[in-house]
Amino acid sequence: MKYRLIFLLAILMLLPGLQAGADEVRELSWDDLIPAELDFDDPFEKLTDAQLYNLGTVALYREKQASKEEITDPSKDYYEEAMAELKADNIDIDGLLAIREEITEKRRARGQKANAELNGENIRIPGYLLPLEFEDRKVVEFLLVPWVGACIHTPPPPANQLVHVRYPQGVEFEGLYAPVWVKGRIEVQRSVQGVRYVDGDASVETSYFMQPALVKPYR
Repeated sequence: MKYRLIFLLAILMLLPGLQAGADEVRELSWDDLIPAELDFDDPFEKLTDAQLYNLGTVALYREKQASKEEITDPSKDYYEEAMAELKADNIDIDGLLAIREEITEKRRARGQKANAELNGENIRIPGYLLPLEFEDRKVVEFLLVPWVGACIHTPPPPANQLVHVRYPQGVEFEGLYAPVWVKGRIEVQRSVQGVRYVDGDASVETSYFMQPALVKPYR
């Protein structure tokens, strides 16, 4: 009996610590939503916008050459100028063009797969609201996106960089440029959401879902 009592007391002493662990909130960055095993060295990410533009110019010109499409003089001038600038920057033009399809496929895979290790985790993550539904002038359903204007001013981010959120109590919408914290349990749950643009509607694929305990302005 004595040992049983000591055992029960020990369990009771451990309970607060166990509860604290269960309630612990993990702060995530958007990179955490991408499975670690899909990380890879992407040489194109190291290029500047000007270098990417020049590389695209070279690729387009060579594709026209390969297809025996008629090439105008200005196109040839642009090609030679782009080649000269890339060589001056010591860019491995042929090497990068040779791995374009491989890197594109790796980017596609990295952008589609969710991080299963996060399923059911109690987390908080910053982002921007893209409203899907309003009630009483408050946002009750939205996409949480990693940058301002995602899906509106630019092509949508990959599916694993979008979180579909339902928030029945609603949150005041302060505009696309107002960042927020979203706190709650995240689930790996693929869905397709309709996003309304100025010039029409589009479907956007998401990899995560949250029905959070709290949405508040980012401070």
